[in-house]
Amino acid sequence: MAENTAQPRRFRWSAGLVLGLFLIGGMIVTAVVAPLFLADAAETLTPDTRQGPSAEHLMGTDDFGRDILARSLVATRLTLIMSVSATVIAVIGGLALGAGVWLAPRRVREVALRLIEAAVAYPSLILALIIAAILGPGSVTAVIAIGLAGIPGFARLTANMAASVSHRNFVGTARLLGVPTPLLAVRHLLPNMAEPILVMATSSFALSLLEISSLSFVGLGVQSPEYDFGRLLNEGLVSIYSQPLQVVVPSIMLVVSGLGAMLIGDGLASAADPRGGRRFLGKRLPARRPVSASPAPDALLEVDNLTVTAPNGKELVKAISFSIKSGEIVGLVGESGSGKSMTAMTVAGLLAEGVTATAHTLRLDGLDLLARNDPKVLASSIGLVFQDPGTTFNPALRMGPQLTEVQRVHLRRNRKQADQEMVMALAEMSIRDPELRMSQHPHQLSGGMLQRAVIASSTVAEPKLLIADEPTTALDVTVQAEVLRKFRKVNRERGTALLFISHDIGVVQELCDQVLVMHDGQILERLSGRDLQAGHATHPYTRSLLAATPSMIGPRAALAGARSQPTAGNGMTESDQ
Repeated sequence: MAENTAQPRRFRWSAGLVLGLFLIGGMIVTAVVAPLFLADAAETLTPDTRQGPSAEHLMGTDDFGRDILARSLVATRLTLIMSVSATVIAVIGGLALGAGVWLAPRRVREVALRLIEAAVAYPSLILALIIAAILGPGSVTAVIAIGLAGIPGFARLTANMAASVSHRNFVGTARLLGVPTPLLAVRHLLPNMAEPILVMATSSFALSLLEISSLSFVGLGVQSPEYDFGRLLNEGLVSIYSQPLQVVVPSIMLVVSGLGAMLIGDGLASAADPRGGRRFLGKRLPARRPVSASPAPDALLEVDNLTVTAPNGKELVKAISFSIKSGEIVGLVGESGSGKSMTAMTVAGLLAEGVTATAHTLRLDGLDLLARNDPKVLASSIGLVFQDPGTTFNPALRMGPQLTEVQRVHLRRNRKQADQEMVMALAEMSIRDPELRMSQHPHQLSGGMLQRAVIASSTVAEPKLLIADEPTTALDVTVQAEVLRKFRKVNRERGTALLFISHDIGVVQELCDQVLVMHDGQILERLSGRDLQAGHATHPYTRSLLAATPSMIGPRAALAGARSQPTAGNGMTESDQ
């Protein structure tokens, strides 16, 4: 058995995260140490009032002769304790409310969501002022007021995340098995929201810090003899012109604390992003494996020694080589996770952030696909049909502008001409009422119609290379045959090279001139469509794929006989016109 080379995802440290931890770490140390050594200087009344900076008092003294710097440093402890306490109240309350909303019955959920939205409509500080005014001034009151005021905002964010998680199949299965609601939230909802919740908690801490200081500043928070940053600002306001350092020092401490929390939140968000990491810069690197196929200088698409690497260092595609000539159809087959789609996305230049690609050669005609290229050239040279038509279109826009975007933006055709060409292309794909479909939104079309619309849009621009990733997934058998004939017609009449990805061995062996069998990121076998159809496979993996292919009448039957009357150049026939 092959050794599993997958590595756990490494935590990515950013400069902002390191700086934020340093700032907050410094504030925590100050909160612990300062009261132990500076309490007397911060709280003892002396006759040295309103003195300027000196060796004894680095930032001067206030109206009562107390050291301003010592007082600001000692205030850190109470400020942080109150901010953390308010954040805990907001986070726990928001999590319970946000997650519970989506586990409650529908009517309760609708009422709760409306109440949350109404509460969020008011600024949290206004709600905190109202609560503090009702409960009376004090440090405990400020914590409760800020914590309760922060619950609606945190609950709405939690509810938005829980909405997507609660509709997943594993939650439905847990409901079916009778898992109690609290256990459902703890086991299934919260673990799937842990990373964004942690990021939001740091932002909530920064907001609580500011709001608690605001309450103390207006007299509804900490009361004498206690003091936090807000109370120090309140006391220094009356002497801001004669002794400005009395407000400058606590202001700096407040800014440093808030900045540290925000930097930590931003750094955690970056580290939690699975796409983060090194970006693909198109840099050529020396080949690490021998080339597995001879270079093809006359090919339209040449892929030589292509390796694709994930952010964790695992190789998703391992030094593969192949080529496609003009008017040729090459099929990629293999089980899920074999690297087929990753290969196609690399050719199209659509790698996710953090995924890197290296190759000795990766070119389309005279276009170097490893370098930065003009988007207009790429859009007009490569057509792409995605596997899932439901995520291809923007649900907020109508179909027409999305389908004709390449023609209008990159091919410089006017809107009327682009619309006419697209209507004809949709009609050729057997889409009824194509004019109506152009004015509709994606949700008004079925999955099969969306897939055919994608294919029509990708072929109408007459690209040099067409990449079709499982293009018949959402189609019934009859429409599959029509779509496959459309592919062959475009390939034959326009000389378009086609990279066809499919799990269906029967379709591939009928449609493709050359078939590449992939497994674990490697090409195990290369053979023609005729050889695959005749069962002339040599690799055990290919033979196992053939053995697992059911013998059923389907789109391959509609294509059967298409090779019986080969035309010049590519072995195509006239039977599919």
